Amino acid sequence: MTDRATELLDWYDSNRRRLPWRAEPGRASDPYAVWLSEVMLQQTTVATVKDYFARFMALWPTVDALAAAPLDDVLKEWAGLGYYARARNLHKCANAVVTDHGGRFPDNEAGLRALPGVGDYTAAAIAAIAFGEAAAVVDGNVERVISRLNRLEEELPGAKKSIKALTAAITPTKRPGDFAQAMMDLGATVCTPKKPKCLLCPWVKACAARAAGDAERFPMKAPKKEKPTRRTVAFWLIHDGHVLLERRAPKGLLGGMPGLFSTPWTERADFPAKPEWLDHKPSDDYWKPVDGTAKHTFTHFHLETRLVAAKASQRYNIENGFWHPLEALQDVGLPTVFKKMASLAAKG
Repeated sequence: MTDRATELLDWYDSNRRRLPWRAEPGRASDPYAVWLSEVMLQQTTVATVKDYFARFMALWPTVDALAAAPLDDVLKEWAGLGYYARARNLHKCANAVVTDHGGRFPDNEAGLRALPGVGDYTAAAIAAIAFGEAAAVVDGNVERVISRLNRLEEELPGAKKSIKALTAAITPTKRPGDFAQAMMDLGATVCTPKKPKCLLCPWVKACAARAAGDAERFPMKAPKKEKPTRRTVAFWLIHDGHVLLERRAPKGLLGGMPGLFSTPWTERADFPAKPEWLDHKPSDDYWKPVDGTAKHTFTHFHLETRLVAAKASQRYNIENGFWHPLEALQDVGLPTVFKKMASLAAKG
């Protein structure tokens, strides 16, 4: 084991975060718990994930239980975590593990990477943390730590290959899972993006960026492209204490999730004019504009929504539509973007 690995593992044993999906140092973690947590943690904070993880484990404590659950139930419990393709892939992967692997996750990085929805990072994390394989695990925290440790002058995302190699070079064959989690914890609690706590770092003497006094320069990143803004008008149609919702297509953005009917989400300078959104209305009732604009940001664009509301004289049968009790709207599993739209109606 290298000096770097020994220093970090000694630090981890005393300073690690206690997280519900982790085993004690030196022990292998449950592959199902590792996989579930790693999928949830993609683009999401630990603080947010804890409650979702606990709820999923209570409802579906094994991969067999998750595979047997209806997809709609999984999507409903996922609501609010965002990036809903993760939930669909989660269910698909659970079924693959049960059907193709007898309910047991492959015990190596290559086999894990072949599962639906499991990419390089997740495969490496499960292999190291659950099965003790000396896989190089690189997330955003690790990118920052390695870039500063080596004062890497390459810009992300192009630097990913170099960071992976540098991580692999110091990953030990003994306790590789603890080492991976230690790297994550170091980045999350000490080697933070702003004002890193260098004096608390076990690698303070070895860190090239610390020696140069420019740790916050790293990791270097290529300039981000400005996100475009799309605009839409959504429909809030009420009848007898129920609201008309749409079940979105299984594939694509927010696939399979419930939401509000709306005009197409298009990049434009203003909102659709009345004649345009009337062409897309789901009824012949009188529509009244609701004050305010709902704003939401996705990975690749911003969305701004205006709402129009009406009271229906009957429950219309609309393709992909269903009526849901207003008093139980919080139970249907609306994604955050649609919760923001619904909040306009509550204020109006």
